[in-house]
Amino acid sequence: MRKTLTLCLSLLLLAALFAGCAGTPSPTPTAGITTAPPTEAPAAETPSAPPAGPEDTASPEEDHPAPTEQDSEISDEEFHCTISISCAMILNNMDKCDKNKRELVPEDGWLLQPVEVVFYGGESVFNVLQRTCRQKKIHMEFSNTPIYNSAYIEGIGNLYERDVGELSGWMYSVNGWFPNYGCGRYALKDGDVIEWVYTCDLGADVGDDYLAQIDE
Repeated sequence: MRKTLTLCLSLLLLAALFAGCAGTPSPTPTAGITTAPPTEAPAAETPSAPPAGPEDTASPEEDHPAPTEQDSEISDEEFHCTISISCAMILNNMDKCDKNKRELVPEDGWLLQPVEVVFYGGESVFNVLQRTCRQKKIHMEFSNTPIYNSAYIEGIGNLYERDVGELSGWMYSVNGWFPNYGCGRYALKDGDVIEWVYTCDLGADVGDDYLAQIDE
């Protein structure tokens, strides 16, 4: 009897195990996490250029000319310009003027009143000054400065730099503008007005505001 009961229990256990194995779903492999491939970020837009300011809209005719080489080729074509030489500012600073030079200063300040002269294509302010002084028998002395590739005017009418203080000397303007390069590199155009002036204050007393602009 005991053997029969043991056998029945064994058969029931096997049947339960078989049923459990048959009903257990086969394990499903864990699916890897998939992500969509990253989309390429759109390229950044190139910022548009800012609106042009007044200085950007100026026409080439309104701009000041760039310096040229001092030994530019000269043509036979004739043009006209006006040139003058004034040391009138010394009259306001006679107390600073070298005593040996005071008698050289004209009463009206003019070494050469405005006069129209001929120049040739490619010539510079220096070319015109040199020829005019020779023709008018006005003393003029200069030196060449290789570092600036231009002539430097040391004296006109025997009035030299520093004759009226440490900040005195000769400057030139063309059409009212004082170039920041040597007179040998300013190529003239027909109708230009050249003014040579003697300054006693590094240009501030004759209308050159270059230093004032730097200070600002």
